[in-house]
Amino acid sequence: MNAVTPIITARGLVKRFGAVTAANNVNVAILPGTISGLIGTNGAGKTTFINMITGYLRPDEGSILLGDEELVGLSPRQVTRKGVARSFQIPQLFNSLTALENLTLAYSARDSRGLKGFRVLGDAPLVRQARETLANLGLERFENSLAGVMPEGIRKLLDIAVAMVGEPKVLFLDEPTSGVASEEKFSIMDRVIAATRSTGVSVLFVEHDMEIVRRYSDRVLAFFEGRVLIDGEPERVLNDAEVKTLIIGGEATHA
Repeated sequence: MNAVTPIITARGLVKRFGAVTAANNVNVAILPGTISGLIGTNGAGKTTFINMITGYLRPDEGSILLGDEELVGLSPRQVTRKGVARSFQIPQLFNSLTALENLTLAYSARDSRGLKGFRVLGDAPLVRQARETLANLGLERFENSLAGVMPEGIRKLLDIAVAMVGEPKVLFLDEPTSGVASEEKFSIMDRVIAATRSTGVSVLFVEHDMEIVRRYSDRVLAFFEGRVLIDGEPERVLNDAEVKTLIIGGEATHA
């Protein structure tokens, strides 16, 4: 049987900020159609890793391949157009617009239909696509709600919906349940995972909640001091002695 070719391959990534090494020879391969959890205490290099993959930071050393195509040196917009998308810990939305309007604008930017200004908000094909995406994430009843006053969990889902507009091959989620009420976090993740599974997109999500990591990950990467401490199946990683001491124990300290 042939080995599965990774969709993203990061090799020897190094990123320094002055005397601080935020990424120290990071090697990660992301396989098609998988869901990976990324854990680590504050300052472990998790967001730096995502920022390098998605073009927001350029590594000082190393290579990032999408299939066999080099991504290092491309802008975030160029990386997105290649099929690598992300959401943010703080949702990047137009707070004065509704959920439907946010998604309609996102589809307009993707499709380059030539419409200018707010004319796009009345474009029937774009509005239809936006409504379908809202339904895919169970957000229909928030269609006319302003993004700035939505519950945080719904804002997170809308931000993820915007990231998925480009039909990415790989989707990076930066703390999708942070700021979400504890009783809502599993509902939020259920909808995210169902939507991504249905499209076959590979997902890597940063998360501090080990219940979420254990329940939704096919694989877990544990970062510590800018390096990959361990990478493997959730039970093996979360039960690892070093992970318990350096990361899970550290998370409890930071709580």
